[in-house]
Amino acid sequence: MASRPKGFGMTAELQRKKDAKYDSDLEVQIREWINAVLGGQVLKPEPDQKDFHESLKSGEILVDLANALGGKYKKNSSKMAFKMMENIGNFLSFCDELGVPKSDVFQTVDLYESQNIPGVISGLHAFARKTNALGKAVPSLGPKEAEENKRVFTEQQLKEGQNVIGLQMGTNKGASQAGDHFGRPRQVAGANVYK
Repeated sequence: MASRPKGFGMTAELQRKKDAKYDSDLEVQIREWINAVLGGQVLKPEPDQKDFHESLKSGEILVDLANALGGKYKKNSSKMAFKMMENIGNFLSFCDELGVPKSDVFQTVDLYESQNIPGVISGLHAFARKTNALGKAVPSLGPKEAEENKRVFTEQQLKEGQNVIGLQMGTNKGASQAGDHFGRPRQVAGANVYK
């Protein structure tokens, strides 16, 4: 693990911003969801950011989670850094297979080096929503993911739509510059200064 400065300048400011996004309620929800999916008390129910990191850092729980939902990944039980990061990477590959948007998923260093635990919690929530939307037998967590609502129009409806002037294009009804006054008229002070 690389040694990173923690207490100065932009690094400290960015870390404070990440830490400000931490929500213990969201952590409790994802802890309960993971325990329900894996069928046991895998994670402690009370929120603790440091414990959350230590519990998931090896990636073993994440691989178990992926395998419980249809993945076929080998779990590495070694405490070597690259094996633990490989577990996390396997989970992230499973997220990609399910179609979890890349913008919602965390990065390996966010979890392994505890760089962005709120981002990890948010990514796990997105994973839970996606598994629910795909119809997996898991408890629901958070809001339901939006579904596609494709519209089909006939040629006649499309032609009628071309005759409508949308309000985005503006309107000139009632437009006039008569009587427009913006503020007070210009005041000329000291008109006889150069006599």
